[in-house]
Amino acid sequence: MYTSHEDIGYDFEDDPKDKKTLKPHPNIDSGWAWMVVLSSFFVHILIMGSQMALGVLNVEWLEEFHQSRGLTAWVSSLSMGITLIVGPFIGLFINTCGCRRTAIIGGLVNSLGWVLSAYAANVHYLFITFGVTAGFGSGMAYLPAVVMVGRYFQKRRALAQGLSTTGTGFGTFLMTVLLKYLCAEYGWRNAMFIQGAVSLNLCVCGALMRPLSPGKELNDDRGGKDPRVVPAQSPGSKSSGQLDGAEEKGGRPRNEETLGDLPAQAGQEKAGHGQNMGAFRVLKTASQLTRRVKKGFRAWYSGYFGAASLFTNRMFVAFVFWALFAYSSFVVPFIHLPEIVNLYNLSEQNDVFPLTSIIAIVHIFAKVILGVVADLPCISVWNVFLMANFTLVLSIFILPLVHTYAGLAVICALIGFSSGYFSLMPVVTEDLVGIEHLANAYGIIICANGISALLGPPFAGWIYDITEKYDFSFYICGLLYMVGILFLLIQPCIQIIEQSRKKYMDGSHV
Repeated sequence: MYTSHEDIGYDFEDDPKDKKTLKPHPNIDSGWAWMVVLSSFFVHILIMGSQMALGVLNVEWLEEFHQSRGLTAWVSSLSMGITLIVGPFIGLFINTCGCRRTAIIGGLVNSLGWVLSAYAANVHYLFITFGVTAGFGSGMAYLPAVVMVGRYFQKRRALAQGLSTTGTGFGTFLMTVLLKYLCAEYGWRNAMFIQGAVSLNLCVCGALMRPLSPGKELNDDRGGKDPRVVPAQSPGSKSSGQLDGAEEKGGRPRNEETLGDLPAQAGQEKAGHGQNMGAFRVLKTASQLTRRVKKGFRAWYSGYFGAASLFTNRMFVAFVFWALFAYSSFVVPFIHLPEIVNLYNLSEQNDVFPLTSIIAIVHIFAKVILGVVADLPCISVWNVFLMANFTLVLSIFILPLVHTYAGLAVICALIGFSSGYFSLMPVVTEDLVGIEHLANAYGIIICANGISALLGPPFAGWIYDITEKYDFSFYICGLLYMVGILFLLIQPCIQIIEQSRKKYMDGSHV
């Protein structure tokens, strides 16, 4: 997606024969790499954790604005969906500005979205301030956090990504408790204002995303030279040379009137030299920026639109269809569970230990456990991935049938454990397309997940508005999820049939 020799942790050096050699970077898999993991961990807490806790605010918005559940759910789904959908396009910022600057700007934009949302007069205002603004800022901070971990790790990349993404589970638990407390003590408007201040810590996380070669991103076009150093002669030195020539030719200095005017001439020449240098710096900076933008755009364009051959892989296309249906089944419970608890009159028990927190805590351990199981030599990653999906879709079907807190807690634990397959998605994607296309393919999968997150919660809300129940929302989401799983199962069968038919045809011709 955004790979270069600098990105993957190697620096170029010139040898005496002007050939390029690769030198391993000392911070790969050690040193500052673990600070990058810590930074990515907190980014997941602040972005993904807060988004998974939006069900708390969704209840407040329903009471405040008295709009339909389908319309109100668009606020949360816009924020979650845009965070993932814009992922491929954030690559242009990364290629142009680098991960550090992109993440810092994203933190500022995200914080601005939270603060502006505190002054919302209606739901439509929240669409722009929270859904679009905060969502776009989240995307700008989230993608660099994932990319930088990949750049700093080679041997331990899976471990590093697993540790950093556990921030989603920790964040869901912490942000749910924090938002519930802030809403109860200060009201939802002040809670969003405070959360906007908390989100400024994304800028600190972005500052920790130090490039592997410090200063190389800024000075690659300068060739290691200071732009303030100009090798050409200055106008002052030229004037001095002309004066010396005049003295040698005439054998004596010029008259006193000419000598008396020299300080004034020198002052004028110095001022003109300063203006020329200022204009030179502006032009050179503009030229460097233009080259950087063009280079970044070319890398971004070739990285995504040059990957059209991925769609000739039928199994990958089936995987994209699965991603379109699957993620909503994970997101919908987070958005609507707080209100479902109120409908079942289980608020007091849920306040003691929220159901969404149960999902988050189990989700943390599930990522590690499923990753360890999938790494066992006697077990297929695909089998673990499919079993986790079947468990999740079964939990979605059972959820509407349970009306007690203990029963819902068990189902939420199953949802949290089975959704741990997210840590296996990069591995499964690599098995489908190969390591050389992994980044581009995974960007497409994330975008498909974003579309699912964008449409899932409002769809569930609209179904409730029509039927006055959430039961059908979960049944429909489960059916669509099952369709996605069937795509994954049918495609290998089709490929086996086609291969057998091809072998049969080749044998008949012989």
